[in-house]
Amino acid sequence: MAKKVKTTLKLNIQAGEANPAPPIGPALGQHGIAIMDFCKQYNEQTKDKKGELIPAVITIYEDRTFSFELKLPPITEMIKKELGLEKGSQEPGRKVVKTISQAQLEKIAQAKMPDMNTTNLEQAVKIVSGSIRSMGIEIK
Repeated sequence: MAKKVKTTLKLNIQAGEANPAPPIGPALGQHGIAIMDFCKQYNEQTKDKKGELIPAVITIYEDRTFSFELKLPPITEMIKKELGLEKGSQEPGRKVVKTISQAQLEKIAQAKMPDMNTTNLEQAVKIVSGSIRSMGIEIK
């Protein structure tokens, strides 16, 4: 018989840098999870991706055990990495901080496709282009 799921958490954590400090400690501690066990496992699985923001979807079971699945970095992080940006525009829609080519846009959409709720590249491009516009980046 399968374990009964108590809850599911989603945390965005820097790869290889999980520690029991907030936000991880309080989020897991309130469910009675061994925080250091999660931190060690997460750091081990993400040690080759240092510097990236890697989301983890943590499933907590009734018997206080857990499992987790790693996702790809958020779209905005992928865009910033592709363009070499520190952050997006302070005034999106008014102030453009950089431009992105259609090829770069499609590259990001293709890479993020496994985490998206679509298998159509055109739809994935539209999702990514929405994030790009909200960051104050112009599409060429």
